[in-house]
Amino acid sequence: MASKPRYGEIGFLIWYDNVPHSKLVDYKKDQNWVKLSGQFLVFPGGGTQFKDGVAHYVQFLEKILISIKFGLHTRVVMDVGCGVASFGGYLLDRDVLTMSFAPKDEHEAQIQMALERGIPAFLSVIGTQRLTFPSNVYDMVHCARCRVHWYGDGGKPLLEINRVLRPGGYFVWSAAPVYRNDPRHTNLWNAMVTLTTSMCWKIVANKFDKSSGIGVVIYQKPISSNCYAKRVSNDPPVCDGSQIYNSSWYTPLEGCIFPLPSSSSGPGYRWPQPWPRRLKSRPAWLSESVNNLPSFEEDTESWGRRVSDFYLQGLSLNWSSVRNIMDMNAGYGGFAAALIGEPVWVMNVVPVNGPDTLPTIFDRGLIGIYHDWCESFNTYPRTYDLLHAYDLFTNLPQRCDMIDMVVEMDRILRPGGWALIKDSVPNMKKLKAIMLSLHWKISFQNSEFLVGRKSDWRPTSVELN
Repeated sequence: MASKPRYGEIGFLIWYDNVPHSKLVDYKKDQNWVKLSGQFLVFPGGGTQFKDGVAHYVQFLEKILISIKFGLHTRVVMDVGCGVASFGGYLLDRDVLTMSFAPKDEHEAQIQMALERGIPAFLSVIGTQRLTFPSNVYDMVHCARCRVHWYGDGGKPLLEINRVLRPGGYFVWSAAPVYRNDPRHTNLWNAMVTLTTSMCWKIVANKFDKSSGIGVVIYQKPISSNCYAKRVSNDPPVCDGSQIYNSSWYTPLEGCIFPLPSSSSGPGYRWPQPWPRRLKSRPAWLSESVNNLPSFEEDTESWGRRVSDFYLQGLSLNWSSVRNIMDMNAGYGGFAAALIGEPVWVMNVVPVNGPDTLPTIFDRGLIGIYHDWCESFNTYPRTYDLLHAYDLFTNLPQRCDMIDMVVEMDRILRPGGWALIKDSVPNMKKLKAIMLSLHWKISFQNSEFLVGRKSDWRPTSVELN
């Protein structure tokens, strides 16, 4: 397999025909985000707030707050309002995984570009429901002029960021209210000061970069709930016991602050070990066994052997063409951990009807999301190169139809992409028949493993009738 690419090789250019968003190119032409060059879209590494380039911007962040330590202390980042994901793409070379999303409907085309470039991204908005992540898992949340009204609706958007941010984690805000002094932006800044102070966030850096002409403020979330009781006003209030702490599937946004963990009873009470040690270190809060799953250590060891001895060597699969991978039933994230040395990234999906292992995945420095596979996955069509489903269909509830599941996999998968499936023998027979009906090719099969490859076929109007 090829060596791990550097940022300049990751999605520096992509085929225009794959994401023909000419209006976005015209709209952003003065911001150095994306340019059209012949048959390709080219990404120079600029952006609204990256006027001197994303490399300069990241170096500025490291200069004003040494404790960020990208790739060592800060490993898992969420980028809100990501543009074409220049920030997340650059940080890949710094051993940082960034989950990028654009919170406005008219900007969602940028997510398609990010995925086409091979950069982690997903579709979502910060509106009325929680983001589909556990609490206390992101090392950093980044917003470079993301145009989210953090203080709107009683501060619910920023309270949601507070929920997913790890205690002691950083919120990086690079926006006009930080450094412009006109009345409008001053009012917005004052609203942010009021909200963050009431949340006990501390400003650890507030600097203006003369070179680029922008300012950045970095907040840090507290590591304990002691401050909440000392506030003059209980606004926003501390959540009572009626709110479900770690539920985020169709869960409304809350206008309250969740108490911070104070013992080993749950994730977030202690910062993980520095990267890369955290990848194979069992979180201190994780018990020896969870819902009859193997132990963390056993799972990590078995996936290491399985990937090196079988997945990378024993399958008729061209790994050099694989970049975007989805593990549809991720468990502890052992499959993704075993691939960490390869030039790929893995979206670890934890089904909502199974054991909640997603906090463990984030604690070990990987990324993932909750999902109910009885529904469609919130991504663009043809955005993943490989889908991995290990014992997924065996555990599906009765309300799911296997045909619907495979059709959704067909939608997500890029033409020429692969699906690696391990399941029961009866399920494998059904899956093979469905795949063949979709004109997939079966490139490998044994008693319990199936590799299907999607073709370019699509039904004609005659076949549909």
